[in-house]
Amino acid sequence: MRPSHLLLAVLVAAVWGVNFTVIEIGLDHFPPLLFSALRFLAAALPAVFLVGRPTVAWKWIVAVGLVLGVAKFGLVFVGMDAGMPAGLSSLVLQIQAVFTAVIAAAVLGERPSRVQALGMLVALGGIGVAAVDEGTSGPLGAFLMVIGAAAAWGVSNVLTRKASPPDALNFMVWVSTVPVLPLLALSLLTEGPAEDLAALRALDWQGTGTILFVAWVSTVFGFGAWGWLLRRHPASTVAPFSLLVPVFGMSSAALFLGESVTPLRWCAAALLVGGVALTTLTPARRSTVPAATATATVTVTADEGEPVAVPALLRPRP
Repeated sequence: MRPSHLLLAVLVAAVWGVNFTVIEIGLDHFPPLLFSALRFLAAALPAVFLVGRPTVAWKWIVAVGLVLGVAKFGLVFVGMDAGMPAGLSSLVLQIQAVFTAVIAAAVLGERPSRVQALGMLVALGGIGVAAVDEGTSGPLGAFLMVIGAAAAWGVSNVLTRKASPPDALNFMVWVSTVPVLPLLALSLLTEGPAEDLAALRALDWQGTGTILFVAWVSTVFGFGAWGWLLRRHPASTVAPFSLLVPVFGMSSAALFLGESVTPLRWCAAALLVGGVALTTLTPARRSTVPAATATATVTVTADEGEPVAVPALLRPRP
């Protein structure tokens, strides 16, 4: 990988890590579900008019949009609003790799290897340590919401794997159109129109900046740059950079939000990152799948640490 490409990969990981801190700041300006809806609206417009028509069937776009956009991000934003720290959220969400591997084994027949199974146990140990740390210093309910978000993320990864989008940016932009109305409806029902209107009337440059960063920098730039790298390098070369996301997430939260990083949290980080590395960077064993139709995948991270099953069609171009 060229030095410029290496720097770009690190930059994307930094953007996705810092994004958690930006979300935390944005939650001071908006109710969580409204903030999530505005994020997807800004990500979809005007990009949806620039990326061309969808490259996969609408059933996959709608399914991923509901599971990833409504369930996953809804739980993340609500959990963080309920007290889950930004840095810890960036770390705990990495457990999605375990959910993805388990669901892929059940649905796609991608049996985990022994090394992957070991990685899952190590990552689960990290979650246990993080739960003990958060249980003594913060709301456990918010922690469980982020775990639930990681589970929804795993489902969306398998759906994305089945969809096999040839253009990750095109796919993400169209997926972003789906959650807007459901999230707005949920916001009106649970957060109330009065609170939503008050947040919109009080919109200032900082609130606008958080929406634009989360939507355009983290989503549009992040996905575009990551897809560009995947088209020029093997996924196994690009994927390890995603493990830097919680490093930047925890560091930026400590620097800009004053979040403390306890010894238990460092221990959880080491176990989680190590376990995720073993789980995602080791190929799974496949059950009886014809070689002509098999598609190799590597779980990588994109948009707020969002892992995406990258199909073989995203291998480097000749």
